[in-house]
Amino acid sequence: MARSVTVKSGRSIWLAGCALVVAGAAPAWAQETAPQEAPAEEEIVVSGSRIDRPGFESPSPLTRLSSEELSVASRANIGAALADLPQFKAGQSPQTSGTNAQAGRFPVDLRGLGATRTLVLLDGRRFSSDNDLSTIPSVLVKNIDIVTGGASAAWGSGAVAGVVNIQLDDNLTGVRLGAEGGISTYGDAAQYRFEGAAGFKFAGGRGHFMIGGEYLQNDGLMQKTARENTGRWVTLSNPDGTQTLTPYVGLANAFVGGIITSGVLRNQGFNPDGTLRTLNLGTVNGANMIGGESPSDDDRSPLITPQKRVAGMARASYEVFDDVKLVAELRYSRYWGDYTWFGDHNRGNITIRNDNAFLRQEIKDRLAAANQTSFTMGRYNSDLSYSSIDLEREAIQGTVALEGRSGDGKWRYGAYYSHGQSTNNIDTPGFRLTANFANAVDSVISPTTGQPICRVTLTNPNSGCVPLNLFGNGAPSAAAIDYVTGTPTSRATTKLDTVGASIRGEPLDLWAGPISIALGVEGRWESVDSRAGDLDRAGAFTTFSFGGLSGRDSVKEAFGEILIPLVRDIPVLRKLEINGAARYSDYRNSGGIWSWKLGATNEFLPGVIGRVTRSRDIRAPSLSELYSTQTISYVNVSDPVKNVSGQTLVNGGGNPNLLPELADTWTAGVTASPMRGLTASLDYFDITINKVIASIGAQDLVTRCFNGNAELCARVFRDSAGNLIRVQSNSVNLTQYKTNGVDGEIAYTLPLNDVGSQRMNFRVIGTWVNSLTTYDGITRVEYVDNTSYAFVNGMPSWRVNGSVGYADSNLSGLIRARYISPGYYNRNLRITNNRVSAYTYIDLQLNAKIPTSGGPQMEIYANVSNLFDKDPPIASAFSPFYDTVGRFMTIGTRIKF
Repeated sequence: MARSVTVKSGRSIWLAGCALVVAGAAPAWAQETAPQEAPAEEEIVVSGSRIDRPGFESPSPLTRLSSEELSVASRANIGAALADLPQFKAGQSPQTSGTNAQAGRFPVDLRGLGATRTLVLLDGRRFSSDNDLSTIPSVLVKNIDIVTGGASAAWGSGAVAGVVNIQLDDNLTGVRLGAEGGISTYGDAAQYRFEGAAGFKFAGGRGHFMIGGEYLQNDGLMQKTARENTGRWVTLSNPDGTQTLTPYVGLANAFVGGIITSGVLRNQGFNPDGTLRTLNLGTVNGANMIGGESPSDDDRSPLITPQKRVAGMARASYEVFDDVKLVAELRYSRYWGDYTWFGDHNRGNITIRNDNAFLRQEIKDRLAAANQTSFTMGRYNSDLSYSSIDLEREAIQGTVALEGRSGDGKWRYGAYYSHGQSTNNIDTPGFRLTANFANAVDSVISPTTGQPICRVTLTNPNSGCVPLNLFGNGAPSAAAIDYVTGTPTSRATTKLDTVGASIRGEPLDLWAGPISIALGVEGRWESVDSRAGDLDRAGAFTTFSFGGLSGRDSVKEAFGEILIPLVRDIPVLRKLEINGAARYSDYRNSGGIWSWKLGATNEFLPGVIGRVTRSRDIRAPSLSELYSTQTISYVNVSDPVKNVSGQTLVNGGGNPNLLPELADTWTAGVTASPMRGLTASLDYFDITINKVIASIGAQDLVTRCFNGNAELCARVFRDSAGNLIRVQSNSVNLTQYKTNGVDGEIAYTLPLNDVGSQRMNFRVIGTWVNSLTTYDGITRVEYVDNTSYAFVNGMPSWRVNGSVGYADSNLSGLIRARYISPGYYNRNLRITNNRVSAYTYIDLQLNAKIPTSGGPQMEIYANVSNLFDKDPPIASAFSPFYDTVGRFMTIGTRIKF
């Protein structure tokens, strides 16, 4: 799987379509260049294939990123750094994965097809933690290979959009220490990182040991309204059936301290002492209000979640015999966060009787004068049931591997076993208990003590009920809050066991070169056990509860790959090779299935290589898609039938009848290296996924039903008046998911002196997406140019990164531009101000090595992300493409012993 090439320091080379900039925009440990130095030997891993013959060029498009390139802009983790690239889509934002129960987790998503369709490997092996790249200590990462094409035949289920292979610096020697701090131009969102790594040889060079880890703390941004164009934006309906993105919007039927919503006192609000006042009302639009005193969770819940994370890894290898190496690895990570989440409010649905114990007498008198025995009220419960979320995740994985080769080097083999386990523990205190809240609200004055009691206590003295005062901000007592609220909890453990063995070699020579083969077997056993709390299982909460999940799956696989050289050294067909692979996977839950790939490469002219692949790729349903139990949440949904927008109950969950996805992928492209230091590539991709597994978003379900999909209408529930009340949004097999487009890249290294110790580096990488559609058998929905709305599919039609860098033996610098083409907030809704203009962000990086005389090597560096502090588009909270933090500056130092 590896090939050795000679790379001269400071020069770009071309390998399998990858522009490998060895000393381009290099911050950490920039290569030391001296006129007398011998060329450095670098091992190149071809992650798109199992074939490891020297000189093999994979037909699958491959891009390599060095650890230096990943450090530009000082992102919080490897996944966030990858999300800057045009081929990727971030989870929800470049800074974090949002403020939900997945916060701090960062799987990667190639092509915008979903993170589950990108396979992530660590040194060519699967790792536990659901492909969360934040669990990998970046200090130990050497390179990342990105295969942008189907690779299921080589690597198994999930490689539909491609493969991301993280390669560790397994030859690390010496000690490296680093520290950095960053802060936004507004003095918030501070981030700190400390890292360290060490490696050394032992037993006379037969063994090697390395260990490394990092700690990261990010303070986050604690209100969605902390930046322009992020919080308090809502799509409001217009009389003509269109909608408008509108700022300064809050709730119309739930105010701080309470608002009366019926009767003679309608639209009066409560002061902290329980007296009434005239509220400052804005413009009402359904359940929303523009301006006035209307409250919003955006004022209290975070735009960027605070988080703390540690990640560490140790690796030992020992050559037990000549050409036979034993490897052992241990990886550990922990993430924790605790922050405000969202409020559990009463939106005009509380009934207050006129004998309520906490109602002031003058209010009772006004009700009596109007012959009114009760009224309804709404309440924004920031002082009562405003939830927080306490997350803790731990992951640990151990691996043992054996690697070797025959005495003549003709055959290479390997075998490994790995066990990984991760836990995900969540507590979310502050949600209302339905029965307790109803009892506590209905209070009266005790006929015996003259004190407030719950009405239920009159007939059940042992009820334990604590009466609740809702009239005014701060009115609820601590005892009442404890009685009416509880803590939804979830405790989840996921396990992954993998085993594999393979052999690679060249069994015979042909006229154009040796035939190469790779054969192997693999097995995986995975399980999940997620248990909700007692109150969750009892359905005790009004608006939110966790569901349980318990299930397991296993797969036994066999694969083979072959490379056949056909023609060599004739005009136009200078090096023609074909490559084929096949894999049979037998799943415990869904049975047997084949995946395969055919590809070809040819060198038409010196340095000009064409390539083409056709593959059938698969993705088996995940355990959560199969087995997760019903979940409850509330989502803002625009109803095209009633032309209103509001919060709708959404039920989610698994589906044990899901079938594997089947994907058909074409890639075709050309790479060129026409002159020293210049490389370029252009690749077309076309991916069609059938039997797509998807939890259709509530908005998509309602829209597709409106457009005529009767099957999906069975998942949309309305009351007798036709009002939308609930959406069933669990996993299903849809008909089709399809995308196509073009990737392009060009890189050039310009030496500025004869020995190459001074150089300029130029690189442009871009992706054009022609189409990204889903098809349910009736409606085809296009998502290209959906760029601002975070919770739907979407990719810009163009994303381009361009950089210019300078480097010498002591100083390097880089300026990078990130371009995003114009788009829409949501192109599938009729929004009057839907358009989003083109965006270009500028990032800077500077590095300086401190000259020393034989002692430790020291380096200082600085990064500036979003140099010109561009505000994001309107209504862009959690958008996966735009920077909501603003200008962010980082300064750090590294020391190498």
